[in-house]
Amino acid sequence: MSAASSGAAAPTRNTADRAAYVAVLAFPLLVLAGGVVGYAFAPTVHQAAGWTNPLLGLVMFGMGLTLRPVDFALVAKRPVPIVVGVLAQYVLMPTIALLVTWLLRLPPEIAAGVILVGCAPGGTSSNVVSYLARGDVAVSVTMTSISTLLAPLLTPFLTLWLAGAYMPLDGAAMAKSIALIVLLPVLAGLVVRLTLPRVVERLLPVLPWVSVLGIAVIVAVVVSGSADKIIQAGLLVLAAVAIHNVLGYLLGYAVGRVTGQPAPVRRTTAVEVGMQNSGLAAGLAAQYMSPLAALPGAVFSVWHNLSGAVFALLCRRADSAAARRANI
Repeated sequence: MSAASSGAAAPTRNTADRAAYVAVLAFPLLVLAGGVVGYAFAPTVHQAAGWTNPLLGLVMFGMGLTLRPVDFALVAKRPVPIVVGVLAQYVLMPTIALLVTWLLRLPPEIAAGVILVGCAPGGTSSNVVSYLARGDVAVSVTMTSISTLLAPLLTPFLTLWLAGAYMPLDGAAMAKSIALIVLLPVLAGLVVRLTLPRVVERLLPVLPWVSVLGIAVIVAVVVSGSADKIIQAGLLVLAAVAIHNVLGYLLGYAVGRVTGQPAPVRRTTAVEVGMQNSGLAAGLAAQYMSPLAALPGAVFSVWHNLSGAVFALLCRRADSAAARRANI
């Protein structure tokens, strides 16, 4: 590559990085704003409770629009990191959720909500965070896609198994809902991407913002349903969410290291394990559990984007320090 082309590439990368950081940091602020609106205008906002499932479907349709067949072909080309990451997602996060509920002695409804978050598939913003952390973005996209497609089976099964002791659950109804609001919209988005690629390419820049606005409204509705209990439960839920998320990063990275994955894949595995589709968890909890059980998903939606930005920053600083040592 010539010096001129290198110089041209650097501003492009910097611009993309800045745009990605803005997205990751703006997302939790918008979601937090949704929570504030839900709390301040609870009776009015709660009237929109029926919007939750359609909005979740819209978010997942947007995710489907970003997918391509090549994302799934990676499973055949590089099966080990994909299988390791998805297994870690569905084994570590539910296990950590159980640990957190035990350590903090969480009340039954909050415990069930934390466990549901742990049983959810990978977060929709994890791909952006993997990019910022200089992880393997292709692996990140495939991990998120596979964990999402497995969600109609694994999320209700694990939730019923692990959270059923805390409150009664209808696993079959939950599986049906996940198929309708996750699997079908994702597949529909993939079909639209294949049939109308030029139209979708023009829409791609705005899709993340549509998704986050949808999640912000979902969070507002969830918070409006438990507004009377937020003051007494808020700090406890925040502690549970923070511990859950950070342990997910640490153990996800450790799994990547133990299985001999290169540094970019270790970072991606950490992000994919630590970041959950908490908007889905919040919506499911509101529908099948209780408003209070939906609160951990709402808080996680804000927290994991902030922590993801910090994780990415730490990874970049580690790279800079390694580069300085190499030049000494």
